[in-house]
Amino acid sequence: MEMVPSEENQLVLKEGSLDPSSEMSLTESGFEPGKRNFLQLTDKDGEQPLIASDESGTASSSGLDDSSQERFIGPLPRDGTVGCSSDYSSPSYSYSSILNKSDTGYVGLVNQAMTCYLNSLLQTLFMTPEFRNALYNWEFEESEEDPVTSIPYQLQRLFLLLQTSKKRAIETTDVTRSFGWDSSEAWQQHDVQELCRVMFDALEQKWKQTEQADLINQLYQGKLKDYVRCLECGYESWRIDTYLDIPLVIRPFGASQAYGSVEEALQAFVQPETLDGANQYFCERCKKKCDARKGLRFLHFPYLLTLQLKRFDFDYTTMHRIKLNDRMSFPEELDMGPFIDVEDEKSPQTESCTDSGAENEGSCHSDQMSNDFSADDGVDEGICLDSASSTERVLKPKSSLTFELFSVMVHSGSAAGGHYYACIKSFSDGQWYSFNDQHVSKITQEDIRKTYGGSSGSRGYYSSAFASSTNAYMLIYRLKDPSRNAKYLDCDDFPEHIKHLVQREKESEEQEKRQREIERNTCKIKLFCMHPVKMMAMMENKLEVHKDKTLREATEMAYKLMELDGVVPLDCCRLVKYDEFHEYLERSYEGEEDTPMGLLLGGVKSSYMFDLLLETRRPEQVFQPYKPGEVMVKVHVVDLKTDTVAPPVSIRAYLNQSITEFKQLIAQATELSAETMRVVLERCYNDLRLLYVPNKTLKAEGFFRSNKVFVESSESPDHQVTFTDSLLWKLLDRHGNTIRLFVSLPVQSPGTNRTICQKVGGDPEECSEGSKVNRNSVETILEESTEKLKNLSLQQQQGSSTSDSQKSSDTSDFEHIESPSPSQEPDSSSVSAVVAVDNRELENRIRVASGGGAYSDPETQFPGEERSDSEVNNDRSTSSVDSDILSSSHSSDTLCNADSGPIQLANGLDSHSITSSRRSKANEGKKETWDTAEEDSGTDSEYDENGKSKAESYYLYFRAEPYAQEDGSGEGGQKCVLVHVDKRITLSAFKQNLEPFVGVTSTQFKVFRVYANNQEFESVRLNETLSSFSDDNKITIRLGRALKKGEYRVKVYQLLVNDAEPCKFLVDTVFAKGMTVKQSKEELMPQLKDQCKLDLNIDKFRLRKKTWKNPGTVFLDYHVYEEDINISSNWEVFLEVLDGPEKMKSMSQLAVLTRRWTPAQMKLEPFREVVLESSSVEELKEKLSEISGVPLENLEFAKGRGTFPCDISVLEIHQDLDWNPKVSTLNVWPLYICDDGAVVFYRDSTEEPMEQSEDERNELMKRESSRLLKTGHRVSYSPRKEKALKIYLDGGPVKDPGQD
Repeated sequence: MEMVPSEENQLVLKEGSLDPSSEMSLTESGFEPGKRNFLQLTDKDGEQPLIASDESGTASSSGLDDSSQERFIGPLPRDGTVGCSSDYSSPSYSYSSILNKSDTGYVGLVNQAMTCYLNSLLQTLFMTPEFRNALYNWEFEESEEDPVTSIPYQLQRLFLLLQTSKKRAIETTDVTRSFGWDSSEAWQQHDVQELCRVMFDALEQKWKQTEQADLINQLYQGKLKDYVRCLECGYESWRIDTYLDIPLVIRPFGASQAYGSVEEALQAFVQPETLDGANQYFCERCKKKCDARKGLRFLHFPYLLTLQLKRFDFDYTTMHRIKLNDRMSFPEELDMGPFIDVEDEKSPQTESCTDSGAENEGSCHSDQMSNDFSADDGVDEGICLDSASSTERVLKPKSSLTFELFSVMVHSGSAAGGHYYACIKSFSDGQWYSFNDQHVSKITQEDIRKTYGGSSGSRGYYSSAFASSTNAYMLIYRLKDPSRNAKYLDCDDFPEHIKHLVQREKESEEQEKRQREIERNTCKIKLFCMHPVKMMAMMENKLEVHKDKTLREATEMAYKLMELDGVVPLDCCRLVKYDEFHEYLERSYEGEEDTPMGLLLGGVKSSYMFDLLLETRRPEQVFQPYKPGEVMVKVHVVDLKTDTVAPPVSIRAYLNQSITEFKQLIAQATELSAETMRVVLERCYNDLRLLYVPNKTLKAEGFFRSNKVFVESSESPDHQVTFTDSLLWKLLDRHGNTIRLFVSLPVQSPGTNRTICQKVGGDPEECSEGSKVNRNSVETILEESTEKLKNLSLQQQQGSSTSDSQKSSDTSDFEHIESPSPSQEPDSSSVSAVVAVDNRELENRIRVASGGGAYSDPETQFPGEERSDSEVNNDRSTSSVDSDILSSSHSSDTLCNADSGPIQLANGLDSHSITSSRRSKANEGKKETWDTAEEDSGTDSEYDENGKSKAESYYLYFRAEPYAQEDGSGEGGQKCVLVHVDKRITLSAFKQNLEPFVGVTSTQFKVFRVYANNQEFESVRLNETLSSFSDDNKITIRLGRALKKGEYRVKVYQLLVNDAEPCKFLVDTVFAKGMTVKQSKEELMPQLKDQCKLDLNIDKFRLRKKTWKNPGTVFLDYHVYEEDINISSNWEVFLEVLDGPEKMKSMSQLAVLTRRWTPAQMKLEPFREVVLESSSVEELKEKLSEISGVPLENLEFAKGRGTFPCDISVLEIHQDLDWNPKVSTLNVWPLYICDDGAVVFYRDSTEEPMEQSEDERNELMKRESSRLLKTGHRVSYSPRKEKALKIYLDGGPVKDPGQD
């Protein structure tokens, strides 16, 4: 921020001024700590800076230049007004330098992002009187066209705003919207000369059949003759071309020096060249090739002459675009007389060229001409085809062809990008101005000369490298002709339709101003309400209220916003100050119903450090006053007899209260005895602190705005026990760690039924009936087991040795949480008895009901085993998420519902829910250890190193009950269980607790965690806890053998190299450490035959590495997993069926997938595998020559790009791939072919691409586009990297459905 020199300013605090030379501290100078201190800037005489009347007011006409008016931006004092005062009102800032029109009187244009090129052209057109006046004379017919898409109408509006607006700069978004552009176009920089031509084309299309139909041609179009004259007979062939601008070369091709001036470049433009030698011209008269002269002659100059200085070129040494910054001067007045063709009356010797091909070529020098040529001009003959007056103009003396410069469009930057701005001379006062986006300022002739470019000294060819990068790019001259030179229309001279438009724009601007004023005075704050009907849910909204509205009016607005009409009377609602983050009610506003909201909220701010809560009450209740300084405490009453934690009761206390006073306060609210009361503060998650010092204050104990405490008051001997050993601590600890999970159980496995049928040996119908009976029996037993779980507490006997647990260093501390012993309990009736239950009988009954031991062996596999992952994961590589990606801390608040009276622990948990996670003794005889155990194998055994069940060493909370899904997805045999479990339980113990509900042992089912997008990931680390789970997470149980230590689940996909979809999922299987590839193939074969109907010979298929969809290393039969082949959880492999015997015998060999490209037929042949003994390029070429018959010297190859199958369009493959790389081995740059599965294309270098007509090429393009879009590959047929500049006359581009 600029300010006037410091000696002329002083800061004033309240009534006293601050001495800048003083060494006093801010406090000593009168600043009040903790409060808002206002400063006022004045000069030495006490005068304050002027403030603009409003943001759209006119700039001061004091004669100061723009910069002097911009020097003060700061707060100013305000007078007190009704409903607002200086202690809360936002200070007013002077934005006049930013928002108001500059002292030049001209308005700038806002740069949307990279639209400086557009702004420069629009300002130039606006400052062209003839164009502006013609645009004003055009009248928009709203009945015929949508104003939003009408380019002339939006330009008309923009020009009116540029002429009449009081703003400093206006937006161009309406104009670009009429071009059919979206917001992404604002980030594309284009060439201003290209924009000029495209915009003129669009205007001509829009102005068809109007008075302005020929406006562009009348103002900007000139004519020139493109001729060839025979030097032997004088015969001349020629044609007439039109142009909108003249491109002038800065530096001739191959030259070391640039042209020094525009005149010199124009002379070079019309300089003819001689066609001789091999370039001789065939003369129609001489009937032979003759020397000839070829060139251009100007026949007619436009009224507005546009010169493009071709500063952008291509450097063939570096193969990059470059910008030429050489100096090229241009005069303020340009005499074009020397360049006009006045010699030519048409002689009998000259004839017009009527060759249509030549007509379409446009200019003889395509590198010099970039014009649009009208097709109507056809084969014009003579000097000029305009009216007689036009012909007279061409033949006028040279003095009539004097042009004056009025616009210089400047480019600053390089060929890669830069910035455009315009230097424009006003025809009203002759003053030059710089229009640089938002900023408009006066400039001098010296500033114009600085845009010539170049450097101070001559540096030869590389002079532009040392020159300024800011130089002129486009020049626009106007013919000096008093009879035609127009002046800008004044507002009084506007046509009637323009006057109406001005009035509408003025009203719109005033409306915007009023709306902004309202916005500046509107308080926007978050509003919450605990809705009394909608499930007692906390609803959130945004309250927007004017600062002068009273609290009563704001309450009524909030009442309607929260849709409480008809639910609660308005007089039973009030607004209170609320902190949503801490759930803290800061204060209420008793007696301030008529106070303005601006005062209550502390002013209009962009954001507030607090919120508002719309509080409701029942008619018979009275609102409790909330005073500032109070803290809110949620009190949960704990009942040790029933093991329950009641929902919270809110009370308010003061931080300076003692614990004794606080207990009295709680006693009043809960009717408990303060003498026997224990108060436990939960400072943060799982941090419990007993408040036992009577005289200690709440502040000293760590209370804050919002707090949670648990209170228990009884005569229980638990008071005498150390807190961390007490029943209260254990209950609260369990309460804080219990989560609720929704578990979907599997439908009874079809494989189980088949197994039963095979054992029974009856006919299918009898088997089917028997299966139903068995299922019913199992369900009955499960229901009984559920009842047992509801009514029994399973607990470890106290005789278990503690020394064993101390030796196990791998077990975390919290796994040894001991439950209270019976001796600690005062009364057997008050706390459930501890009972150890053997589950052997239950499991035996399940086995009998299931068909005589179908589940008795944990090694038994189900023939119809379900897939271990969800279908959505079949085509993507997944990693084990057993430790689970999503984790969130459990908040014990969620364990309390809003019902009145005590509730069961953790959403309905009761005292009969503590169950041991002990493994069933039914399988003790089946315990095993595995020699293939590995630390990071991704799975864990359910047994420790001594063969003991790991789950036997700790006992954590688990309770399950049937649950009916609301969405009905549980129908059709799908059952769900609502599980309340301590999240410190291991996955192994969790599975064992689920055994009675699933109906099989834990080794025979898998656990999948379901995420928000319904993706499922298997949890396999049995010794990890459920700590990453949170309330209401979903779990799916699927039947299937769980993994042992050293085993890995593997997805097998079939590789079909020549199919449209080369990757097809087959089966899920299990590989183990130490298994050979051949053994895994043997285990796969029956699965493939049973599930995929693939009957394969073991020697006729191979396994190979899969990375995403790319085939990799071929696995040989003797390879061993984890020794020769690394393997991981949820691994994926390819299975490839072979046409013949396996050719890969050694790891030193290399298997390459090759594909021939035949340009003559424009097609790619199928893939063929080539096995190389080394990485030699010569060997690859020999093998390719052998299988294709292409001679070795003509064979060229290229590596494929991207993901297999490396699809590429046949229209691009011939040019786009890097053919015939100059390397001798495949494992070096740029090939890097080091592993099996690389894709190599090859071709015959002597074969030329098939010639195609335009229709054939278009048809092929459509087919290729469709094919590549189906395979997920994008196709592009243009080598151009930049986005083409287009103006859409139909309102916008047609979106390609295949485009990203």
